[in-house]
Amino acid sequence: MKLWQKDKASLQEVEKFTVGKDNQLDIHLAPFDVLGSLAHTKMLESVGLLTKDELASLEVELKNIYQQIQKGGFTLNEGVEDIHSQVELMLTEKLGDVGKKIHSARSRNDQVLVDLKLFLRNEIEKLVFNTKDFFDLLIQQSEKYKTDLLPGYTHLQLAMPSSFGLWFGAYAESLVDDLTTLQAAYTVVNKNPLGSAAGYGSSFPINRTLTTQLLGFEDLNYNVVYAQMGRGKTERIVASAMANIAATLSKLSMDACLFINQNFSFISFPDELTTGSSIMPHKKNPDVFELIRSHCNRIQALPNEIMLMTTNLPSGYQRDLQLLKEHIIPAFENLNNCLQMAGLMLSNIEVKKDLLQDEKYKFLFSVEEVNKLVLQGVPFRDAYKKVGMDIENGNFQYSTAVNHTHEGSIGNLCNPQIQQAMQNIIQKFNFDKVKIALQQLLG
Repeated sequence: MKLWQKDKASLQEVEKFTVGKDNQLDIHLAPFDVLGSLAHTKMLESVGLLTKDELASLEVELKNIYQQIQKGGFTLNEGVEDIHSQVELMLTEKLGDVGKKIHSARSRNDQVLVDLKLFLRNEIEKLVFNTKDFFDLLIQQSEKYKTDLLPGYTHLQLAMPSSFGLWFGAYAESLVDDLTTLQAAYTVVNKNPLGSAAGYGSSFPINRTLTTQLLGFEDLNYNVVYAQMGRGKTERIVASAMANIAATLSKLSMDACLFINQNFSFISFPDELTTGSSIMPHKKNPDVFELIRSHCNRIQALPNEIMLMTTNLPSGYQRDLQLLKEHIIPAFENLNNCLQMAGLMLSNIEVKKDLLQDEKYKFLFSVEEVNKLVLQGVPFRDAYKKVGMDIENGNFQYSTAVNHTHEGSIGNLCNPQIQQAMQNIIQKFNFDKVKIALQQLLG
């Protein structure tokens, strides 16, 4: 069954090619298609295109379908092209002509737009709270290991003393900025395209403000042409925000792969969290971090994939846009899995104590010795030269004690301020407004 089918069947090869993976991916959109239809039918009744009785019967059946989806027993029938066709088919089978009225004043174009926006909004919420869980773990570990020093590197050469508190805390604060960009993406997502129809509006006197309120959107995509132009752009903006989180995880994973290496030996993990070799019995490989790194690097490519798939498309709907679902939908599951696995690993990390007592790290403290001389009144350039000559002549003397007190340093991590910044960002999402609206719609 196809909403667009008239009196001629498509050539089978064309049908198979154009439908693609829609009937698989649309399962992810199923609950959101029903929510969009619930709001649309309420609006149709409010402008006289449905009677109160017709609305009541449609609401009962739509809520039944929604419950079926929530229980996991929903599938697309054989030969049904997409979720929109399946829902309309089920309504028509139950209600006859009343079911056929549900498509008034809309197109599959704005149906899939609203489905995708509702899906993206829901997935962003899950991603935010998974990111927050990982953030909390990083802050916890930062506090736990704040007095354990760690070599700091520039150019992969020994530089200055760092600490595990700084290392964990750095990635925590990185996630604050990552969620800042995700919140901006959420603002773009949280606008209602429903009512734009095929991209040029409708001659029916529809009330788009009403569906905006019913679905908990913050605002409308007002211009109906732009509502359609937003497809592809919205996915790219969301993908860019996801790529930022992925970049943070990828960099952390690379650090972990280095730090577990025997030439570093800064950290270790229980045997059950590492993997072995088929030939080398001593191996404890950081496969989890290697796979996180690769998954996240692939997610970092996602904005570019979407950009290339949508570059130079004219305004109005083009079938190219259908393929975006194959890229954006699985990316959320992959990124959430990476966050959860990174959390599992860092929850079980073992940090090596007293690392910097090893003499091979002595030059990490050269700047500390320069600063001591400066505090005694020696000009910085003279102090720098003296310590440099001591190193060159083999006379360098140092202490492993550090006393860094400024904001964000080893002795003053400012984790409470970083936590407050994270809380401020999460509050801006205002997920409760959406939750209340959808509860009322389904009530």
